[in-house]
Amino acid sequence: MANYYAPLKEMYFVLNSVSDVGAVYKLKKFEECNSELVESILEEAGKFASGVLAPLNTVGDLIGTKIVEQQVREPSGFSEAYQQFTAGGWTSLACNPEYGGMGLPETVGIAAMEMWSSANISFGLCPLLGQGAIEALQSHASEELRNIYLEKMVMGEWTGTMNLTEPQAGSDLGVIKTQAVSAKDHYLITGTKIFITWGDHQMTDNIIHLVLARIKDAPEGVRGISLFVVPKFLVNEDGTLGDQNDVYALSVEHKMGIHGSPTCIMSYGDNSDGAIGYLVGEENMGLSYMFTMMNHARLNVGVQGVALSERAYQQAVAYARDRIQGSIQGQKEAGPIINHPDVKRMLMVMRSLTEGSRALCYYTSVNFDLGHDGNDAAMSRGELLTPIAKAWSTEMSQEVTSLGIQVHGGMGFIEETGAAQFMRDARITTIYEGTTGIQANDFMGRKVLRNGGSELIALISEMRKSLNDENLLGNIKSTLSVIIDQLETLTDFVLNNKDEPELTGIAAYNFLMGTGTCVVGWLFLKAALVSIEKMNDDSEFHSSKMTTCQFYFSHIMPRSAAYFDAVKVGSDSKMLLRNVSF
Repeated sequence: MANYYAPLKEMYFVLNSVSDVGAVYKLKKFEECNSELVESILEEAGKFASGVLAPLNTVGDLIGTKIVEQQVREPSGFSEAYQQFTAGGWTSLACNPEYGGMGLPETVGIAAMEMWSSANISFGLCPLLGQGAIEALQSHASEELRNIYLEKMVMGEWTGTMNLTEPQAGSDLGVIKTQAVSAKDHYLITGTKIFITWGDHQMTDNIIHLVLARIKDAPEGVRGISLFVVPKFLVNEDGTLGDQNDVYALSVEHKMGIHGSPTCIMSYGDNSDGAIGYLVGEENMGLSYMFTMMNHARLNVGVQGVALSERAYQQAVAYARDRIQGSIQGQKEAGPIINHPDVKRMLMVMRSLTEGSRALCYYTSVNFDLGHDGNDAAMSRGELLTPIAKAWSTEMSQEVTSLGIQVHGGMGFIEETGAAQFMRDARITTIYEGTTGIQANDFMGRKVLRNGGSELIALISEMRKSLNDENLLGNIKSTLSVIIDQLETLTDFVLNNKDEPELTGIAAYNFLMGTGTCVVGWLFLKAALVSIEKMNDDSEFHSSKMTTCQFYFSHIMPRSAAYFDAVKVGSDSKMLLRNVSF
């Protein structure tokens, strides 16, 4: 079983030395928070991940979920684990104290979520969706709705979901058909939603669905979508639970991975005039409100990519140390495969991409913690980096988990080793909460072109200033300097060609991936500067960090130039086949 204490030192280092979480601890609302407290919390989160969640990972993968008498049954042991999870207060970690939360920074919650997702991503999806629902309700719901639902959700007594997708409406939410009809103090909701993660289960007394629907005579398209709270069980005036609402899971999907997480087809109002729902905020503002939840979820999905990369890396290292096979040049005796240079190369790719993804996600989260306290520049930086953190980290998890199988050789292709599950589970992360293509379009269109590239230009300027540090190693400085210049030139190219209709769609992916590779290189630079300064404090850790940094700059950073070259020709429609030629 993977050792979830292995990344703790690395996680502390990234939090304290790369993501600058210390600036968050200085905020008045976090004045009781410090690195010692956070480290003790994360140590306990690691214990829970290793001792409770990890043993259920294979169980969930093998057993999956099923429908019994119109109710979803989660895998054996999940409900008991969830009760321990809530008893430990883990659902309330980064939530508002006004509703029973601990009031810790979101970045601390993200670090804990990484370990839980690494141990058992299927389980981790349930509280992840709940956190997004909590944030959406806290930001946009009436005081009455907040008082009814938030405390129970914060304490984990009730879970939350997001219901967007319909059979005919995947990423194009403007064509949703779910209807909402006003009925005095509530609405009647009718329709079908698909791909609803943890849409039903027996682990809690109630499930609070956030549902996008269209009120009669609402404007067409996304401007006519509203958001509703639709509880599985209705809540009486005294706070007790009443009858079941007319909302049921019709079936659970049979998926490539995350088998322990029920992905449900949900029906609303099949047995009545409609499921009872309550409007969140104003009519026709639903998509805007839901983006509060989606942006939260997108960064968390990026962290899922980190988590699965870490799990795959840990297992690959353990296997490479134990597997005796062949001898290397200069040795007669067979030894562990970790001695072989190509195996070391694969492990170093896995390690550098995992550490880079973690730094990217934590740094993005810290900017949001600062932004929520009124720091507009930090909020803009977090928003700029969210599509990169989601897309780059999850794309890298595809590579890392695939390499994990390769390190195992033939045994990686055998399910009993567990290596294949990480790759199957990771595959969804580039799809849900917005595909990589959607993140790329968001990055280029909304985050760069819409504001004249001001936020990206500011980031480029900050990255360039880092090159002035006199402790910087020459090869790192020269490599990063060239890539930053290329990114600046490419940003000008994109801005100057913003009216070219196919530029965004064709070139956006390479623009995002190249920018992500560059930004992660900059974060490695920040890590290297700290490790140079603290080498005598822990020579083994900091020398390993320097080696990983050097490897990233030599083996991964060159990808940026290739991505950027592809952007320049990516808008050329002559490079694409006609539809009939595919």
